[in-house]
Amino acid sequence: MSEKMLEKIIVITGKPGLFRMLSQTRTGVIATSLIDGKKTVTNPREQINVLTEIQIYGIRGEVPLEEVFNKIFVYEKGESTRITPKVNKDELEAYFFEVFQDYDEDRVYASDIKKIIQWYNLLLSKGILKFEAEVNAENSAEELPKESV
Repeated sequence: MSEKMLEKIIVITGKPGLFRMLSQTRTGVIATSLIDGKKTVTNPREQINVLTEIQIYGIRGEVPLEEVFNKIFVYEKGESTRITPKVNKDELEAYFFEVFQDYDEDRVYASDIKKIIQWYNLLLSKGILKFEAEVNAENSAEELPKESV
């Protein structure tokens, strides 16, 4: 995956979806929504997180979000997730365990999994997630089962 692509993708607290950072100002950033393309300017009170800096709690330590996206990409063979983020808590957790067996169930909540699935599907639909080499290499070595959740 092109790490540089995710470096410009941000989450703005209190605003739905993901944003592509266009430029920085003295007090925040100017960004466009990946959902509707509308521009937004943040203020100093809004928290901004870059996707490349987000870590997911694993049993053996924290795992970068982009690694989790890669696991989903391989599991789904490059397609959107087979479940929607609107399914119940148990289905979300069961799906996430299939994808990432090492996640810390006590510290990763269903709401976190829901966001990860939403972000993955949005980034995939916009052509930002690109793991082709990895998915082909892993699938040729071992076929991953596609079980319904």
